[in-house]
Amino acid sequence: MQEPPGVQMLPTSSAELIAFETATKDLVGVALRSLELLEGEVSLPQFRLMLLLAERGRTTSTQAADALGLAGSSITRLGDRLNTSGHLLRGTDPANRSVVTLELTARGHDLVAQVTNRRRQELSRALDGLEPSERAACARGLRALHERLGADYTIGLHGPMPL
Repeated sequence: MQEPPGVQMLPTSSAELIAFETATKDLVGVALRSLELLEGEVSLPQFRLMLLLAERGRTTSTQAADALGLAGSSITRLGDRLNTSGHLLRGTDPANRSVVTLELTARGHDLVAQVTNRRRQELSRALDGLEPSERAACARGLRALHERLGADYTIGLHGPMPL
């Protein structure tokens, strides 16, 4: 994102920085609170794999490991547990039977949808308490920040960081 010609950008103040740090903590809290629905059914690492598969569809275990920044053996263990619990199907690539594929079952998709809906409810509850103009300003600011960082900001650190 480029600044308009002739516009000088001012450095971020410490108060603004603290506000964004606080908002980051709050949003992570909303994401984690939505995971309470799991009630031990699956672990956070297992859910991250499920969320990745919900977003990408059928994926090889190698692609999943790369996207989540995990070792292949970790994906194998996560996949085995999710397969046993009925949340995931393990398969093979028809073109290369040595390639393991991972895909969510209907049960897995349902659990991801429940957690996602809970997250949206939590966000809505918080956002409904803001004045419409404040909510619109927050949304504009967050979209601008996302554009500045770029959609791939976390890729290369540990994958797209599904949560």
